[in-house]
This record gives sequence, C-alpha cells and structure tokens, in this order.
Amino acid sequence: MEKSAKAQALIAGAGPVGLTLAAELTRYGVAVRIIDQAPQRTDKSKALVIWSRTLELLDRSACTPAFICAGIKIHAANIVAGGERIARVSLNNIASQYNYALTLPQSDTERLLEEHLGRLGVKVERQIELTAFTSDASGIEATLRGPDGGEESAEAEWLLACDGAHSVIRRGLGLPFSGETLPSDWVLADCHLQGYPFPESEIAVYWHQDGVFAVFPISAGRFRIIADVPAGKADHPATPTLDEVQALIDRRGPTRCRASAPFWLAGFRINERKVADYRAGRVFLLGDAAHIHSPAGGQGMNTGMQDAFNLAWKLALVCAKTCPEHLLDSYSTERSAVGDTVLKAAGRLTKLATLRNHGIQAIRNLVAHAAFGLAPVRHALADAMSETSLGYQRSPLNGPALHFIPGPSPGERVVPVAGQPPVGGGNTPRFSLFAEANEGTARLLGQFAQLLEPRLRAPINAGGAWLVRPDGYVACAVAHDNIGPIGQYLEAVLQRGSLK
Repeated sequence: MEKSAKAQALIAGAGPVGLTLAAELTRYGVAVRIIDQAPQRTDKSKALVIWSRTLELLDRSACTPAFICAGIKIHAANIVAGGERIARVSLNNIASQYNYALTLPQSDTERLLEEHLGRLGVKVERQIELTAFTSDASGIEATLRGPDGGEESAEAEWLLACDGAHSVIRRGLGLPFSGETLPSDWVLADCHLQGYPFPESEIAVYWHQDGVFAVFPISAGRFRIIADVPAGKADHPATPTLDEVQALIDRRGPTRCRASAPFWLAGFRINERKVADYRAGRVFLLGDAAHIHSPAGGQGMNTGMQDAFNLAWKLALVCAKTCPEHLLDSYSTERSAVGDTVLKAAGRLTKLATLRNHGIQAIRNLVAHAAFGLAPVRHALADAMSETSLGYQRSPLNGPALHFIPGPSPGERVVPVAGQPPVGGGNTPRFSLFAEANEGTARLLGQFAQLLEPRLRAPINAGGAWLVRPDGYVACAVAHDNIGPIGQYLEAVLQRGSLK
C-alpha cells in the first residue's frame, strides 16, 4: 500500500460544505487535502437557497459577487390557503446588505466554490473513497481507495467528515444518528412553469387540505415544485411523472399553471437526525454528516456551510500553534446548539404545513393570517430563515458582557457594514476590536498582534468596546474606559484556548 505525505487536514466530501471548509482553511494557510468518491460535481439542483448570513460569511473571501451574478434574488414568501393569500413575508427588512434569499442550483454553488478553491491552488481529488481510518493523539491514518481499486495510506493531523448523510466516517466512529423518518413521501420537480401568479422574485407556499405545495423560482421560467403525498410501501418513493406533477398543480396549486420540460424529477423522504457531539478527538463532523432535517426554510446547506466557517478559523489558529487545541472544543458546543435550533424549527414548519385534520387546518389558517399581519412576527421569521438571528449565546468562548450601552452581546452577530472590510478576511484569522483609540487599545494591539487586526474599527456605539471573533460574532463587550477584560480574554484564548 502506498503512503502519501502527511497533510494538516484531510477533508472527506467535496459538496458545498467540504468545499467551503477547504477554501477557508487554505485561505488561512492550512495545508488541506480534499477527496470525494464521485467522479464529478453534482449536475442536480439539490440544495437551492443561499441565505443572507452565508452570503455575509462568503464575503470574507470576496466570493459573494460571483454567487449573486449566478443566482436569482428572492425578496418575499407568500402563503396561500383556501384560494387566498393569507400572508406575505418580505425579506427586505433583514438587517444585512444581502436582504434576500439567493436561489442557485447546488450544481452552480459547487462549481463556484470549486473554482474559488482552484484559484487558491487546491484541486479536488475525485473517485477517491475513504474506506477506513484510525485516530490517536498524534494524528489520523486513513485508507483511501482509488478508481482502479488501488489503496493508499494517508496521514493527516485532522480528519474532517463532510461526507453526507450516509457518512462513512460517522459510522466508523460508531456515533448514533438519532432521530426519525417523517411518515410521508415527497415529490420534487424542477421544470418550466407557465402561469405562475407571483413575481419570479417571490416564493409561493400553498396550504391545501391534501397537504403542502411549494414553488421556488430558480431562473427565468424555471421553478422547483415540492409537495407531500401519502407514504408508499416501497423502501424509496417512486420518481413522479410530469403528468403526476401537473395533477398536483391542478389540485393544490395556482390555477391555469402548466408544467413542462422537466430538468429533474425525484421522490424523497424527510429524515430528522443529528449526532450529539460534532467532535471525536481528531475527527470533526460537519453538514449532513452531523445533522439532516426537513428542507422547510432551505437551511440545510447553509447550516452546514456555517459549520465550516465556524471550525475553519479555530482549526487554523490551532494548526499555526497560535492557540492550544482546547479552542476546538467550542466547535461542537456552538454548532450542535445551532443544529438543534434549525432542526426543531424546520420540523415545526413542516408539521404546520402538512396538518391533515380539516378543522385544525382552518384554525391554523386563521391564526397564521392574524399573526403574519403583525410586522414583528414577519420580521422574526425572516431573520430566522436568513440565519442572521442565530448566534452562540451559550458559547464557552463568550467573555464579559456590557449591559448599559446598546449593542450586540457576546455570542451575537455583528451586522457587517457595506463598504468596510469584513471581519475575518485576509490570510490570517484575527479578532477585530471595535473601540476608540486610547492607551489601553494601543497596548492591546501591540501585546496581541498575533490575534488582533492591526487597526481599530469604529465602536459600534459610543462608550463601548467590542471584541469580535473572526467569524463575526461578539466575543466580549466592555466599557471603553475599562478595556482590561479584553486583554484578559485574549490571554486566556492564547494560553488555554478557552475562558475556563
């Protein structure tokens, strides 16, 4: 068996999550190797929506413009029941320069990420299967099988499982993937539609007495249709015909709407499953290898990509020996909590849309119409879907909080400012200090040059100072004339990788 040179990080899986992780680590100077069993990128649309928070985080490597050029901006979601629109949720009030959802086929998302990774000098190794691995305190040794059946022994300091819902690595670790399969089958159709009654910048969700029917614009004249149908007895739902899709449109969807020229027809079932811990020694789980859930809200791929953004800056600091390994413990704590939140929210949305009792459906429609008539409810839903309201309020990396000056608290996202360099950009993961210049801040910039950006940023509000992590979340917030706790925080991260 051949033996390859040791990499710092071996990434298994070159979907959106693995590609994001590879690009972030490479940008930060970590030597990566990324493999995938498939001979080529997917040619299917699959995950379709990129949300505001993901676009903000992609901005740190100047990727976002290419995605926006390739996608379609979605500015609102409509809910229709009983032939009438009972709600319209605008996305324009999301506190982000990307106050919309971007619909983009996963095939294009992977293409753009792989092109970006290629510009950084890393190529995906395809038709390479990870068949086994061992892990100890010194690193990872994995057995890789090539397209000709030949095997190779690959060494790495860290193994990163981005290998999907059927993760070989998760199974190799023996980690339970706890959850359930929902008791219904689903139909998916990517096709052309004529007669769509809403602008092609808006989603439509129909709550019908038979079940849910949703339409997502993909590109000019091209749409995705999703609907639930009664569960069949087969192990896997049958692929629908175009006639069956049209029958669903006629029964549940907009009148005088015709489907044609399908690009992709599929049947699927929804699983809601998650591992309890995203880390096992030198192995980390990300994306579908760690969590899968209902596609309601379109957050699966986004949550996985944000797993990658979270882990990358921490692993880069550990690989550079700037911070101790204990820093990595926060990854599972933070991202598992987010996974729980997203999984539960997607499950609730799915159950709400697929209610079968006609009496309860009527009550749901009345309550939804009243609730979505309130602006705070609409804004809260938009913020949740866009993942801009998600944060790490219970993170072990959260430092002291400032309560008497307005501004984000530890664990909360800092809203990026258009035209200013994004936090976490460049080739080194650094914290940002939003504070007024004084002797204390000058001392911090000199003492912690390996962790801090060399220049201050304007304070978020007068009288306060905010230390912000490389992924754009507040680490601690103090009064501008009491900067000492920030120095203590940075010292703890350097020495212990944690505040404990």
